[in-house]
Amino acid sequence: MPEAGIATLLQKLQWPARDHALYEEALTHSSYAHEAGWGASNERLEFLGDAVLELVVSDYLYQRFPAYPEGRLTQIRHCIVNEHALAEMARDFNLGAFLKLGKGELSSGGSRKTSLLADALEALFGALFIDLGYEKTRELLVQLLGRALEEVTQGAYPLSDHKTVLQELCQSHLGKVPAYRIAVEKGPPHERVFEAEVILNKRVVGRGKGKSKKEAEQAAANLACKWFRDHYET
Repeated sequence: MPEAGIATLLQKLQWPARDHALYEEALTHSSYAHEAGWGASNERLEFLGDAVLELVVSDYLYQRFPAYPEGRLTQIRHCIVNEHALAEMARDFNLGAFLKLGKGELSSGGSRKTSLLADALEALFGALFIDLGYEKTRELLVQLLGRALEEVTQGAYPLSDHKTVLQELCQSHLGKVPAYRIAVEKGPPHERVFEAEVILNKRVVGRGKGKSKKEAEQAAANLACKWFRDHYET
C-alpha cells in the first residue's frame, strides 16, 4: 500500500480533482492488482496519458514556435517527453511513496524504478484528462512542465543530441558506450545546479553543468565529444 493517500498527492499537485477513484487506479501497478485479485491496474490510463502528454507538449510547441520545422519540434518534444525526464519529474514530488505495488515489486525497490514512475505519472495524466477534460489538463500540465518548457523557450535544448553523438562515436571506435554520473548537486530546490561527468575506460572525459540532470549530462557529453575527436579522430 502507498505511504500516503491520494488526497495528499492531489493537494501537492494542486489539481482540482473530482473523481479520486481514477487517480487511485492510476497509482495501482499491475503487480498489486494481480495480488489483490480485484480492481484495475494503471496500464490503460498510462496508454491514454502517454497520448495526452504528447498532444499537450506538441500543441504547446506548435503554438510557441511557428517557424520551427517538424524535425526540430520532434527533437525538442523528445527532450521533454521521455521516460527519464518523466521519472525525474515524478521524483520531484515523491510519487513513489503513493504507488500501490505488489510484494515482489515493493521488495525490489519498485517505487524507485524509472519505468514504473514514468508510467504512473502518465497514468495520472490520463486520469486527469478523463476527470477534467483537455483544456484544464493542458493548463495543469503546462504548469507542471513549466521549468522544462521555459528552458525550451530560452533555447536550452541543443539541436543535436550530444549523448547520442557520443554513444555512436564510442561504439564505432571502441565498441563500448560511455557512462554518466552526477558528481555534484547543490543549491535550493528552485535553483538546483547539477554537475555531470562522462566516464569512458574508467576515466572522466567530460564535465558539464546544468539546471537539470539531463541538461548537465548533455553539456558533459558535448565536451566529451570534443575530447574524443581530439584523441581518436586526429
